[in-house]
Amino acid sequence: FGFMAYRAVHGLITIGDLVMYYQAFQRGLNYFRSLLTNAASLYEDSLYLSNLFEFLELQPHVSSPPVPKPLGSDLPAMEWQNVSFTYPGTQKPVLRDINVTIKPGEHVALVGRNGAGKTTLIKLLCRLYDPTSGHLRFNGIDVREFDLHELRQHISVVFQDFVRYHMKVRDNIGFGNVNVPNDDAAIQASARAAGAEALIEHLPEGYDTMLGKMFDHGHELSIGEWQKIALARAFLRPAQIIVLDEPTSALDAKAEFEIFQKFKELALGKTAFLISHRLSTSKLADRILVLVDGRIVEQGSHDDLMQLDGEYARLFRMQSQYYK
Repeated sequence: FGFMAYRAVHGLITIGDLVMYYQAFQRGLNYFRSLLTNAASLYEDSLYLSNLFEFLELQPHVSSPPVPKPLGSDLPAMEWQNVSFTYPGTQKPVLRDINVTIKPGEHVALVGRNGAGKTTLIKLLCRLYDPTSGHLRFNGIDVREFDLHELRQHISVVFQDFVRYHMKVRDNIGFGNVNVPNDDAAIQASARAAGAEALIEHLPEGYDTMLGKMFDHGHELSIGEWQKIALARAFLRPAQIIVLDEPTSALDAKAEFEIFQKFKELALGKTAFLISHRLSTSKLADRILVLVDGRIVEQGSHDDLMQLDGEYARLFRMQSQYYK
């Protein structure tokens, strides 16, 4: 700028030349600034991409063995033997020396306070994690010796933090069994079993209604209605083992009663695990396991545990006193 002004003062360039050079110089600065900004943006994006590729290259800690053993089609007897588990990066064990055997076709309720280890016990069953110590066996064979995909095909589970897919109702339920796509009869039967049929019939486009607000014309559901869709997804899978983790926490009393009546029918001939803080539902189970600080402290039927007058009886009376 100083050089251009000096030449203009001494008449070496005209005022018009000065204006032209000034504007050209400003544009050059803007282009150079834009170039540096884009280079910085590319570098920042490359950092995100490097994180993505690092994630995609991670190898799972839980995997199938090189030569897996066949799981078979019969209902397995399940045995937790001295099972303990600590989540990675923590010090305190979540499960401690769990020893219990579940008979084929038995319906079991898991009861305990928050953090007692109920959901973790089910995650070990699904092999989302492997025990820190001890063994989980199906018919005497450690679950780590089975093919991971085959094992999970035998289990249908609805966790309390279920996924809400912003897709059509048909797809939301159909994801429960991706091996049989677009089976409308099975999807409708599952919706009926989960008590979601009336809800779906009142939607603008029935089973073709887009759920959620991520896309245009999406229809948002309440928490309880989403829970019914998730239950229908679980009922679609022809699994030998059914797990419901707080399946009716957002449902009203009438809907809860109807679902559990249906659940008793659907779970006939299958092994079922039921986790619920509403202890009235535990009376549906053949056996109740009471967990405290990661240990099974009591087990038996509802009547047996009430006579025992221990942790379960105390929790049950605390809930039931408000109904008297």
